[in-house]
Amino acid sequence: MTGEARFHTIAQAFVAQHEGVILAKMMSSPGLKFNDKVFAFYHKDKMGFRLGTQFNLEANGIANAEPLSPFKTKPPLKGWFMIDVVEADLWPLLTEEALKFTQSL
Repeated sequence: MTGEARFHTIAQAFVAQHEGVILAKMMSSPGLKFNDKVFAFYHKDKMGFRLGTQFNLEANGIANAEPLSPFKTKPPLKGWFMIDVVEADLWPLLTEEALKFTQSL
C-alpha cells in the first residue's frame, strides 16, 4: 500500500469513527480537521501530525521524524512533526495522539 493510500484509509476511518473530524486541506495537501483545526495531513510520502511541543519522539519509538518547516524564512511550526512513510505503521496511533492533543486545545 502506498503512503497516500494508507493516509486515505486512516482518514476515512477517523471521519467515520470520530464525531467532528472532517477531511480538510493543510497547505494544499489532504488532511484531517477537528473544530476548525488541522491535526494531521499527508504530503510527499510523509504524514504531518500536530502533537505538541511536549511530545517525545524517541519515547514513542519514532526515528524518522523532522519538524514541519514549510517556510524558507521562518522557523519550524512548534509541535508539528513530519513522519516518514517507513514508519507508516505508526501513523494510525499518531493520528489518534494528534486528535487528542487538538481536542485538548
